[in-house]
Amino acid sequence: MISIQQAISIVKENTNPLNTSEKKHINNCLGFTLAEDVFSSINMPPFRQSAMDGYAVKMHESNTYKIIGEVKAGDGHQPTLHSGEAVRIFTGAPVPDTANAIIIQEHVTVEKQILRANKPIALNANIRPLGEQTKEGDIALQKGIKLTPAGIGFLTSLGITEVMINKPLSIALVVTGNELAKAGESLQYGQIYESNAIMLSSALRSLGYMNVEITTVGDDYQSTYNVLQNVISNNDMVLVSGGISVGDYDFVGKALLDIGVEQLFYKVKQKPGKPLFFGKKGNAFVFALPGNPASALSCFYVYVNTALQRLSGNEHFELLKTTAKSTSSFNKRGDRAQFLKAIYNNGKVAILEGQNSSMIHTFALANALVYVPENILEINIDDTVDVILLPIN
Repeated sequence: MISIQQAISIVKENTNPLNTSEKKHINNCLGFTLAEDVFSSINMPPFRQSAMDGYAVKMHESNTYKIIGEVKAGDGHQPTLHSGEAVRIFTGAPVPDTANAIIIQEHVTVEKQILRANKPIALNANIRPLGEQTKEGDIALQKGIKLTPAGIGFLTSLGITEVMINKPLSIALVVTGNELAKAGESLQYGQIYESNAIMLSSALRSLGYMNVEITTVGDDYQSTYNVLQNVISNNDMVLVSGGISVGDYDFVGKALLDIGVEQLFYKVKQKPGKPLFFGKKGNAFVFALPGNPASALSCFYVYVNTALQRLSGNEHFELLKTTAKSTSSFNKRGDRAQFLKAIYNNGKVAILEGQNSSMIHTFALANALVYVPENILEINIDDTVDVILLPIN
C-alpha cells in the first residue's frame, strides 16, 4: 500500500500529452487544449480606443474646449483636432491620432458646443493604447491552455477561426456487478440501482469529455476478461467501477494482469478509496475504481482527473487547493489519510455528516474535500485545514 502523495506522483510521471492533434474551428473547441502556441496576426485593440463615453480632447492650458464633431464605435473617419478642440466620443470608438486624452461625460459641462472640464485632465486618460491586450506577432495563448469561453472569445476577437487542439481522448467506462439494476426497473431482492456509470460519465462530461463508451458486465471472470481486453485495445483511458477488491467474485484485478496490463500501483493508504488500481498497457491507461460511489468519485477527482488533464495536454491544470477554518469537529479512526466531503465558503469549511464510502448523498451537497493527513487524528472547530476545491461549477 502506498501513500496518496506517492500515488499522485506515479500518475503524473506516467501521463504525458498523447501528442495527437487536429485543426478545429474555434466554435467547436470549448474544453479542448491547444496543441500549439497561437500567435496574434493583429494588434488588439487595432487602434487607439476610447475606454469611456465622453470627449476626446487635444489638451491646452484652458479648461474649455470647442466641440468640432463626433466619433462613435465603428466610425472610420479621422477628425483632426487642434489645441483646445474636442470631439464627442463613445466607448469602443477609435480615438483621433491628434487627441491626447478623454474626459468622461460626467466630468464636463457643455453649452452651445463649448465644453468645460470640471476636473483636471490627465494625459492619455481613458485611452486604450494600440496593442494593449496583445501585439501583432505576440503569443496570444500558449500551447497547453485549456480553452474556456473567455479564451474562445479572446481568440475570436483577434480574427482567429481555426486552431490546433489535442484530439479528445477516447474513454471507456466498465461497470461490474451482479447486484446492479437499471434505474426505472423494478428492484428484485438483493439488487441496487446502478449509479456509478451515470455519475462518472457526468463527471467526465463536466470536464469536457463528451464521448464515453459505457459497458456493464456481471461478476464472471471470462466476461470481465473479454470486455476489458476489448476496451483497452480501443481506448486511451479505461475506467472500471467495482470488482477490484479481494472478494471471491472480484475478477477485475486478475483479468487486468492476465491481459497484460502493467500494474503501476494497487491500494492507496486513504479513506475512502483504498482498493484503487492504476496501470497501463501500450498507450492505454486503466483506473480500476472501488465500487462504492463516494470512493469512486473521490478517486476520480484526485487521480483520474489529474491523468485526463495531463493526457489531454492541459499543462496548467492542478486541482485548486486552499486552507480554511473548520466550522466542524471530526474524529478520525485508523491511520489512513482521509478525504472528507465538505462545503467551502469564503475561507470557512463545514465537514458534512455521512462520510461512509457508500453514501453519495453527502457528495451531492459538497463542493470541496477536506484532506486529513495520516498523522492528524482529530479536527476541532476553528482548526485550519487543507481543502481541495472540486471542479464542479
